[in-house]
Amino acid sequence: MTSTAAEPVVQAPAVPRKPKRGRVKCIVWDLDHTLWEGVLLEDGTTALREDVVAEIRRLDEAGVLHSIASRNDHEAAMERLREYGVDDLFLHPQINWNAKSHSVREIARALNIGLDAIAFVDDQEFERAEVARELPDVITVDALEVHRAFEREEFRPRFITDESRQRRSMYRGQIEREQAESEFVGPSEQFLSDLGMRLSITRARTEDLQRAEELTIRTNQLNSTGRTYSYEELDALRTSPDHLLLVASLEDRFGSYGKIGVTLIEKGEEHWHLRLLLMSCRVMSRGVGTILLNHLMNLAKEAGVTLRADFVETGRNRMMQIAYAFAGFEEIGREGNEVLMENDLSAIQAPASYVTVITDDGASAA
Repeated sequence: MTSTAAEPVVQAPAVPRKPKRGRVKCIVWDLDHTLWEGVLLEDGTTALREDVVAEIRRLDEAGVLHSIASRNDHEAAMERLREYGVDDLFLHPQINWNAKSHSVREIARALNIGLDAIAFVDDQEFERAEVARELPDVITVDALEVHRAFEREEFRPRFITDESRQRRSMYRGQIEREQAESEFVGPSEQFLSDLGMRLSITRARTEDLQRAEELTIRTNQLNSTGRTYSYEELDALRTSPDHLLLVASLEDRFGSYGKIGVTLIEKGEEHWHLRLLLMSCRVMSRGVGTILLNHLMNLAKEAGVTLRADFVETGRNRMMQIAYAFAGFEEIGREGNEVLMENDLSAIQAPASYVTVITDDGASAA
C-alpha cells in the first residue's frame, strides 16, 4: 500500500542485526559425562563436575537460565540432582528417552524464548549433531570445551543487573502462576483479577537504562521494530525534551516480573511518533501490552495530537502487529517490511479491570 497522507511519510527504521553479545538466554545441559562424571544407570556411581557447577552459578548470576536435556530415568536423575543440591538451578528439565532436539524444543517452548537464544552442551558428538541438524539456530557446545566456549560474547551479557540476578526466581514464579492457572476453574478474566496485578509505567531513570538496553536486545516477539538501543542512546533520549522514554514494571501475588516493557515516543506538534514499543514475552498472556498501548494513546490525546507508530515486520513479531490493529492503528504507509501506522484516537478502550495501573504522578486506575 502506498501513502494516502498528504504529507511525506516518515519511514520506519530498518531492522538491524541483533548483536551477538549476550545472545544466549538459556543453556541446556546433558547429565552423564557432562554435569557429572559417570553414567547414572550403569552402576550408580557419579561425581559432580564442580568446575561446571561453578560456571552454571556464575552465569545464573548474570541472568542466563539453565535446563537439562538428558536420556535418563527421570526420578533417578532428579534424585541425584537433589543429592548434589543443584536441582533448583534448572528450569523445566527434560529427562526422558526422547531425541535431544525434541527436549530442547520443549524447553524453548516452556520458557517462551527463541531457539536462537539457546545453547546445548553434551559430551556426545552424535547428540550435538542431532540437535544441530534439527535445530540449526541452537549453539552446540562440547562438554569438554565449556570453559573456552563460555568466553565467547554470546555468553557474556553486557550488563549484570538486579533483574539478571533475579531472573531464575522470576521464572520460578511464572511456573507457579502457570500451575495455578491450570488448576483454576472459571473465566480467565477472573483468574487475572485474582492475580492482583500492578503495572507501573514511569519515565525512565538512569538506573533503568541497563535493563532497558537488555530488553531491546533480548525481546523479539513483542517488539514493534526489532531495533536495539544502547545504554548511551537511551540516556540521551531519556533527557531529550523531544522524546518520552517510559519503562513498565509488573508484579502480582506471586512476586515481581521485573521491568517488562519499554516505549519511546518522539513528540511533534501535530503527531506523536511511537518509535518503539516492546514487552517481555513473559507477560504475553496478561494483556499488559494492550494496557500500555492504551496508556500511550491517552497521553497523546491529552496532548491534542494523533499518534503514529513505526512497525517493522521481523518475521517474529506478528503478535505486536495484531495488538496495534486491535487498538485501532491503520496502515498509512509502507516500504517493504517497514510500515507506518496512525491512530486518530477517536476510540480508546477502557482500562482492564484486572490490573491496577500506577503512573509517575501516583495516579492509579483499576
